[in-house]
Amino acid sequence: MKRAMEMPELTRASSKGQIVIPSDIRKRLHVKEGSVFGVVAKNDTIILKKLDTKITADDMRTLKLVEESWKDIEEGRYKRTSVEDFFKELSKWKKSKR
Repeated sequence: MKRAMEMPELTRASSKGQIVIPSDIRKRLHVKEGSVFGVVAKNDTIILKKLDTKITADDMRTLKLVEESWKDIEEGRYKRTSVEDFFKELSKWKKSKR
């Protein structure tokens, strides 16, 4: 049996690029505050895929540290070190986290 094609909902992007997902779609997909989506874009099409994965506070802290580290590298705020010195520093860091 052929399924009737659903009429698309319309929405607009805000000045910050935010897009509202219409309430009936949010209810049907159980989209709540903090729901995680994968986003893919091809030509003029954007696809959102609701993911069941929860991002933890620890995940967010790690992502923030990675972002800050890349910024430091891009802006030249890093130092070169030998492999041996790197592992010595890593060992100190691990001990301080215990």
